[in-house]
Amino acid sequence: MGESPYIHNVSMQNFQNLVLENSMNKPVLVDFWADWCQPCQTIMPMLAKLAEEYAGKFELAKVNADAEQELAAHFGIKSLPTMKLFFKGQIVDERMGAVPESDIREMLDKHIVSESDQFIQAATMAYQQGHTEQALEMLNQALARDPDNAELKISIAQMVHAQGDSTSALTLLDSLDEDGNKLDPAVKLRAEINLAAQLADLPALDEIEQRLSQNPADLEALLQKSRHLVARGDYDDAMECLLTIMRNDRSFEDDAGRTGLLEIFDLLGGEHPSVQKYRRKLFTLLH
Repeated sequence: MGESPYIHNVSMQNFQNLVLENSMNKPVLVDFWADWCQPCQTIMPMLAKLAEEYAGKFELAKVNADAEQELAAHFGIKSLPTMKLFFKGQIVDERMGAVPESDIREMLDKHIVSESDQFIQAATMAYQQGHTEQALEMLNQALARDPDNAELKISIAQMVHAQGDSTSALTLLDSLDEDGNKLDPAVKLRAEINLAAQLADLPALDEIEQRLSQNPADLEALLQKSRHLVARGDYDDAMECLLTIMRNDRSFEDDAGRTGLLEIFDLLGGEHPSVQKYRRKLFTLLH
C-alpha cells in the first residue's frame, strides 16, 4: 500500500503538505484507522483499490489514530474508521464505519473534476480572454473524445451562438438526450435563441407603442412589446404585458401570453426573484 503514488501514510508533520496542499488541486480522502479496528481492516483494501482505479484523480491519506492521537483529536474523531474528504483545503464530506464502495464512489465523484470539465474550464478562460477560435478548438477536441458529454455540447453551443451562429447552436442542443435537455444551461440557451429569433421581424418599439396608445387592448402589439422588453432586459415589464394578454384572451396565438412567460422563466432560471414573483402571479391567474 505504501508503494502506491496515490496512497500516503500521514502524520502531524506531513499533514499540511500531503493533505491540505494536495487538496488544492484534487480531493484527498483521509482515512482515520487503527490496527485493532476490524471494520478498518475490512475497508482498507477497498479504499486502496479505488485509489489505484481512479489513478490520481484523488489521493488517499492514511492516519493511524493510535499513533497520531493529536491529529485525531484535532478533527474530533470519535469512532473508527472515519473518512474525511478534503478539497481546496476544506472538509467537504465525510463517512463513518465500513460503508459500501458505492457510497465512497458517490462521495468522490461529486468533487472530482473530469478531463472534460478541465477542458471546459480552460476553454472558458481562453474565450473570456478573447481567444474564441482556440476555445472552440479545445472544446471540439474534447467532444471528439467524449461525444456524449452534454456539458461539452452546451458549452460549444453557447460560444457559437454568441458568435451569431444560432443554427449550429440549435443543432447541438437538438443532439442532447433527455437528461441533457433538462440541464439549466441548455434550457436557458434554447430560450435565449428562441427569443432572439422572435425579434428578427418585429416592428420598431416606437411603432408598437403608437399602436398601443391608440388601442391598449392590441394583443399582438403587447406580445411584440414584451419581446422588445426582454431584449432590453426589462423582464418584469415584459411579463406584465404577457399577463395582460392572458387576462384578455387565453386563446390568442395558442395562449401566447403563457408561452411567453414560460420562455422568460426558462431564460432567467427558477431562482431569479422575478421568476418567483411572476410564477405566483401566473398561478393566481390560472386558479
